[in-house]
Amino acid sequence: QVQLVESGGGSVQAGGSLRLSCAASGFTVHSYCMGWFRQAPGKERERVASLGTEGTTTSAESVKGRFTISRDSAKNTLYLQMNSLKPDDTAMYYCARSAWGGLCFPGPSTYDVWGQGTQVTVSS
Repeated sequence: QVQLVESGGGSVQAGGSLRLSCAASGFTVHSYCMGWFRQAPGKERERVASLGTEGTTTSAESVKGRFTISRDSAKNTLYLQMNSLKPDDTAMYYCARSAWGGLCFPGPSTYDVWGQGTQVTVSS
């Protein structure tokens, strides 16, 4: 089975931190561009960050300096460290695998495997 399972979401106060995990099975995360996306009610799904096979990272302007994407090849797991959280960060967060191997693109339609999502709620 090719599968992604997110965990680590929850409710925190503004200024707090969370680390999201994405456990992969059926493939190796190091062999693909992997991305984190989020979607708030009534808004489009947007890419938060991505990590290419050569280690190149991309992050949305709204989270630069606060969020860090990484992977642990030994555990076949992708992570998103979120610091200095704001109420606007409240959303369902998803991890995903690029349909184009090691290449990263911003659009959700370019990713072919998705997790179920984990909810992040930031209160003021």
